[in-house]
Amino acid sequence: MRGIRMKFAVTILLMVITAGVMQNSYISSYVVELKSSDLQASKSVDGICEEIETRAIEFNVPAKNAEIHTIWKATPGYNGRQVDLTASCAKMKEIGMFKKELLVFKEIAPSIHLSDLPPSPIYRGNPAKPMASLLINVAWGNEYLPEMLDTLEKQHVKATFFLEGRWAKENPKLAKMISEAGHEIGNHSYTHPDMKRLSSESAKVQLQQTNEVIEALTDIKTKWFAPPSGSYSDETVRIASTMGMRTILWSVDTIDWQNPAPEQLIQRVMKKVHPGAMILMHPTKSSADALDQLIVQIKGKNLSLGTVTDLMDESRSEQPL
Repeated sequence: MRGIRMKFAVTILLMVITAGVMQNSYISSYVVELKSSDLQASKSVDGICEEIETRAIEFNVPAKNAEIHTIWKATPGYNGRQVDLTASCAKMKEIGMFKKELLVFKEIAPSIHLSDLPPSPIYRGNPAKPMASLLINVAWGNEYLPEMLDTLEKQHVKATFFLEGRWAKENPKLAKMISEAGHEIGNHSYTHPDMKRLSSESAKVQLQQTNEVIEALTDIKTKWFAPPSGSYSDETVRIASTMGMRTILWSVDTIDWQNPAPEQLIQRVMKKVHPGAMILMHPTKSSADALDQLIVQIKGKNLSLGTVTDLMDESRSEQPL
């Protein structure tokens, strides 16, 4: 009997020892598997980051310097973009795969800016920027301004209105209405003369008087000057520059003063509209009637609409990758 008990005890002890060995073996195996899994995950993350670095060249875009173009004169610069490797890697770690939509970019400024250029007229924004601007010259057409302002508000578009000084003085409520709606205000001379034919002193008076009226009515210091009928001389541009204003022309003309049918006006603009376009308008029935659909169609070309200041700004206006 005593021998049987002894054998039973030995058997139990062997079973306990065996179970312990098996448990330790399982634990060791589990730890090895965990280490292997961590290593694979680390390699996977490294692989994603390496892919981002390798493919960054596909998505990097160099900055464009401001320049005096042979045809388009002063052209603003435009920021480039560069993949932010650290931020992009951190975002893609979360999903464990490369996805271009998750790339993070930082903007790279050009080395030459519009402010570095000598006085020169501006006909367009940078052609790489997917934006256009509406330039609305105002010296008459009071009856059409409220409708145009309503349309711009409805479409969430800000335009640049160039006001004749005499008109602004005679129509202070309308001038304030334009400003209070958040639109940009520019100088359009005082009495709408042919600036090219004026003496330097007369040109200074035209610009100064208009600036004074606009500032008195709106508390805005103008930085853009649009010469009436697009007529200017180098001296005109220089004088405007000494007053802190750049001279603005246009690259697309509605020719709305000829009172075309709205469809004709829209067709004329859409044939010529382009990235960086500056579109000349006036408060006319043609422009008032066409404005809503014109904005819709310009946006349909994947162009946003902003003020002249927005268009001249070097910051990027990105389209989806």
